[in-house]
Amino acid sequence: MRMGPPRSRQYLVTLILLFGFVGIMLRLVNLQVLQAKELTAKADRQHQKSVTFEGARGTVTDRHGKVLAMNIDVPSVFGVPTALENPALVARHLSPVLHLRKDELEKKLRQDKSFVWLARKVEPEQGHLLERLSLDGVGVVMEGRRFYPKGPLLSHVLGFAGMDGQGLEGLERRYEGDLQGEKRMTVLQRDALGRTVFPKGLKENAPASGHTLALTIDEVIQYIAEKELEDAVNRAHAKGGTIIVMDPHSGAILAMAVNPRFDPNAVASLTPDRWRNRALTDTYEPGSTMKVMVAAAALEEKVMMPGSMLFAENGQMAVANTTIHDHEKMGWITFAQMIQKSSNIGAAKTGMALGEQRLYRYLQAFGFGQRTDIDLPGEVAGLLKAPKLWGRRSLASISMGQEIGVTPLQMVSAVSAIANNGVLMKPYVVSEIRDQKGGLLKDSLTQVKRRIVSPETARILTTILEGVVTNGTGTKAAIPGFRVAGKTGTAQKIDPRTGTYSNTQFIGSFVGYVPADRPRLAMIVVIDEPQGEAWGGVVSAPVFRRVGEQVLNYLGVSQDDQVKIAMVARR
Repeated sequence: MRMGPPRSRQYLVTLILLFGFVGIMLRLVNLQVLQAKELTAKADRQHQKSVTFEGARGTVTDRHGKVLAMNIDVPSVFGVPTALENPALVARHLSPVLHLRKDELEKKLRQDKSFVWLARKVEPEQGHLLERLSLDGVGVVMEGRRFYPKGPLLSHVLGFAGMDGQGLEGLERRYEGDLQGEKRMTVLQRDALGRTVFPKGLKENAPASGHTLALTIDEVIQYIAEKELEDAVNRAHAKGGTIIVMDPHSGAILAMAVNPRFDPNAVASLTPDRWRNRALTDTYEPGSTMKVMVAAAALEEKVMMPGSMLFAENGQMAVANTTIHDHEKMGWITFAQMIQKSSNIGAAKTGMALGEQRLYRYLQAFGFGQRTDIDLPGEVAGLLKAPKLWGRRSLASISMGQEIGVTPLQMVSAVSAIANNGVLMKPYVVSEIRDQKGGLLKDSLTQVKRRIVSPETARILTTILEGVVTNGTGTKAAIPGFRVAGKTGTAQKIDPRTGTYSNTQFIGSFVGYVPADRPRLAMIVVIDEPQGEAWGGVVSAPVFRRVGEQVLNYLGVSQDDQVKIAMVARR
């Protein structure tokens, strides 16, 4: 008879089984209770993936609905490193298609990750090539890319958006909250093989697109302004230039051209200096165009009348141990002639007659030394010092456009106030905002800032400014068949090396409005550092004429019968 195992062995086995059972129970408690949340989340991560979907960025159009900025779907390339057997071989195939270095791609493909971006928002042709290669562990998805169908047109106003669709410059940045699409988190399921299963109704419940911006800009007027500006800059071998065309009665910007231009579709190789909107970010000493505001103040305060006599000192006048010069020797001239012949000495005497406080008050009223509050980013306030900071010559200098810094936008806005019977308007570029269904969300109403001078003063000054074009320094701005009011300006730039005025670097400008008696356009033309003749009446006034002539014809503005009769009579 065989003997059974000793009782002690039975106890030992029972004890081992008991401890094993207790261990299993503790493990189950740990898994089922203590680690339940963590393990559930881990399981979800294996079978679920949270993805953020974003609606398409909103469209930007001109005042007639022509598209200036839009979204297009383009391929983005990703890799699954954990699924690759030979990352080096895959990188060698991808390099010539994506135009990326092989070692950079291989480095990404050797990461211990299940997903890496290899190249985002590439050209459609590249996506087609990758599909034909059919590489394991490499995939293509479609993403929205910002596209500017007109290329460089209006680039400094539009700005551009970055790789992730966020507005970085211009209107894209200023109206980011309106243009960006709705962001929505969606949980995607994975099957047993790890494949993504898209939930039903995903397309129907897609996030909403961003809002549409309709601008005050007219694409045709913008094209005319950019073309004529580029031609003028090239002819003068200038550093650059600016043209702004504005509706003086509403403040609506019809065109804002800055040269050199850039293509917002390709900004990777550019520096911020290239895309800066100099129409509102850069200041310059305006020179004689400032005499318009000085004249307005003098007329309004009854310090001067059109026939008031001024002695121009035969071209030289001493002020605070310095000498003010005129470009030609003149003796006694009327106040109107002072503006039309652009006498610095006459302007200085007019400023002295006004006095520091009154001149400063009017310059502030015209908007200098403060932002216009246009709906574009980056605007500067310019430079207008308080009278307590003025020197002994400052009153004379400011009266002829020195010791004051303005932007082209400030200057055209100020002159627009004269065209608008003495009322200053707030400039703007976005006229309305609509949702994806076309519903109106915001309508930009014209905004009056303040009255600066009386309608009578504006009328008298307009007549004087017409004389600038008919028989003064701005004759090259004359547009056949139309009455033009305006003012030339030529200013020396400060030489950064010496801190004094340069004898070779100038800014030539012309600012005015047309038709003078019923203005439809106010416009400024600024040419930066023209070579050769730099007078505003030579380099900028002809540009005003060429742009104005084309725009008036495009808008269907009828010619003045009296002007046509006078032209025939002169023949």
